Amino acid sequence: MWKITKTKSFPIYQQIVTLIEAYIETGKLLPGDKIPAERELATMLHVNRSTLVKALDELSARGIITRKQGSGTRISEDKWGVFTGQKTNWRHYVTQGSFLQATPYMDKMKQLLHESPDDVIDLASGELPVHLIPKISTPALSWQSFLAEEDSEDTAGYQPLKETIRDMIARDHDVKTNLDQIFITSGAQQALFLITQCLLTSGDAIAIESPSYFYALSIFQSAGLRIYALPMDENGVKLDELEQLYRKHRIKMVFVNPTFQNPTSLTMSVKRREALVKLCAKIQVPIVEDDPYSMLAFTDQAMPPLLKKIDPDNVLYIGSLSKVMGSTTRIGWLLGPAAVVTRLAEARQEMDFGLSIFPQVLANHVLNDPGFDKHIVWLQETLRTQRDTLIAHLPNGVTYHIPEGGFHLWCHLPENKMWMNRDFDIFLEHKLLVMPAFLFGIKEPSIRLTFARLNETELIDIQKKLADIITR
Repeated sequence: MWKITKTKSFPIYQQIVTLIEAYIETGKLLPGDKIPAERELATMLHVNRSTLVKALDELSARGIITRKQGSGTRISEDKWGVFTGQKTNWRHYVTQGSFLQATPYMDKMKQLLHESPDDVIDLASGELPVHLIPKISTPALSWQSFLAEEDSEDTAGYQPLKETIRDMIARDHDVKTNLDQIFITSGAQQALFLITQCLLTSGDAIAIESPSYFYALSIFQSAGLRIYALPMDENGVKLDELEQLYRKHRIKMVFVNPTFQNPTSLTMSVKRREALVKLCAKIQVPIVEDDPYSMLAFTDQAMPPLLKKIDPDNVLYIGSLSKVMGSTTRIGWLLGPAAVVTRLAEARQEMDFGLSIFPQVLANHVLNDPGFDKHIVWLQETLRTQRDTLIAHLPNGVTYHIPEGGFHLWCHLPENKMWMNRDFDIFLEHKLLVMPAFLFGIKEPSIRLTFARLNETELIDIQKKLADIITR
């Protein structure tokens, strides 16, 4: 049975692969069948053991065989591994793509929320509930009216919306910018995607905060970028660490979320912002400033200046409406040098990732509605109240930094035990959805709780579940 007719047309290891595939197709080998041990099979086929191992490696990678130490090599019983004629093994493709798959923990959360929606307490979702989204009516525009608005759009976005954003940024942040320096995107992630695809190349090194929600994004891996963690303290990223990373790995770009940072909700100090901008200008490394939460400040004190204000030339600024109008809004903007805006806009057009005129017209209407500013004030007050309510119901032993904006609370659990990734499954067992620290790139006993979706009827249960978990 185990015999190949050697030919120079194909490498020997490929002939072995073809032989085993043919035996499976004709039924000589069935799912679960064990094939001879490597040394024995190599002797039977009259080939070197290394040649056989190479063939088995390929069959294993394609899911056709399974190899387990102590149990030998068997024909796969998994439905993806059964070879039924000349069919593509799609599992190989869906598991080998450059975009990261969801982590097992996130999959478990989704499954739990799907199976027991009424029993689950959701403190993980990073989105506003419907009742906190602005109740602003849409304009009464006909289809022809929408189409007519396309005359006011270029590759970088809808002109009236760009004007509104220019005025809003000038009013709220004292940042002056020209219309050719504004790029409208379908959310912040499109801006990040275009930056990674157009301004960086595969193999480039970037620095991102640690912890950071950036670790949950696949866009950096898909671009083939090398990611280096930039440690933080209470004032923001540590600049001595950044300089070391630059000298060791030649960092090409720094990504930060300096205002109400996700997940810690910390805000980088003015002094640290100025020093960061100065250092990056010195080493000629551009900064990407992601700013989704600055509209949600709870304090009456003046917020630190945007990095974009401190250094307009070296900072790409990304804003978004998703945290105040819901993620389905899909409207964001990037402020940068005109040459960068033109490059990104042209690239988006080439990729056919064009942005529809409809959400842009609606976003412009909402931002200019007199009720929008009133809603933001109400939303700030509501979120501050929900923050205080959640804090009041945290059990003893949980420590935290009180956020002055946003809608996340970064909590530290007692360190009287080692927390491995699998240990956080206990939250799922209690049907309490939280975001563990390992999802943000660090291994420590910390969790992110979102108070935007807080239901006051669940407070006692939250307190009891957390107390049970940390005292177990």
